[in-house]
Amino acid sequence: MAAVLSAGLRSWQGRKTGEIQSLDDVIETLADLPSAQEVLALHPSEQLAERTAFLLEKKRLDGLGESEQAEWEQIMRVEHLVRIAKAKARVKLQAV
Repeated sequence: MAAVLSAGLRSWQGRKTGEIQSLDDVIETLADLPSAQEVLALHPSEQLAERTAFLLEKKRLDGLGESEQAEWEQIMRVEHLVRIAKAKARVKLQAV
């Protein structure tokens, strides 16, 4: 129970700072209809950035196992979604 509460608190705090831990964070953040500035402030948490770098290096050197490949694909989907959101946020800010 404590682990669930701790994870929920980290996720909530991350959304307040634009920090992305997972796909769920991106979906919840975008569902809140953030401002263009808030979208542009989105960034991966240190933990997610480290995990992404690890998977990228492992993919390059050794290849990924099945679960790691699924994790990598999810990270890539999240990155794609954030890139689209940021591009649209920049266009919106330039139109003002």
